[in-house]
Amino acid sequence: MNEPINISPIEQYVIDYVIKLRKEKQLKQEDIATILNVKRTFVTNVESAKNRAKYNLVHIAKLADHFGISPKDFLPKEVSL
Repeated sequence: MNEPINISPIEQYVIDYVIKLRKEKQLKQEDIATILNVKRTFVTNVESAKNRAKYNLVHIAKLADHFGISPKDFLPKEVSL
């Protein structure tokens, strides 16, 4: 019943990058939620290994625009599936 959530390496990379960016900028999950126009619980679920929501391309575009970086910065240089 409590099976681990399967997540691809590229999805994990994006999640880890947003967490790193959030911490570097000293932001809270609520701040990321405001940027994305979602509820804080969504960001909590994305960052949780137990309930893995995922960022989509629109989320990445909004974050990139907000921080003045390229959406490509959210992706790894090489992809392994």
